[in-house]
Amino acid sequence: MADQTLDAKGLNCPLPILKAKKALKELPTGGTLQILATDPGSVKDFEAFCRTTGNELVESSQDGSTYVFVIRHTN
Repeated sequence: MADQTLDAKGLNCPLPILKAKKALKELPTGGTLQILATDPGSVKDFEAFCRTTGNELVESSQDGSTYVFVIRHTN
């Protein structure tokens, strides 16, 4: 279970990433953020976001029309 959940459903790029970036800043190192999104582009966006920021993409899955991501704050 994630420490915090961000509901980004209905938002299009780049809003889910921007909201996740802000939420991650509020988490301690090692904390996890679950993001719920409906934008299909968010799959590649969150993979790239984690690669460039050094945060860990713990989970990337799909539940119906909702994409679920869990990111661990590592820096």
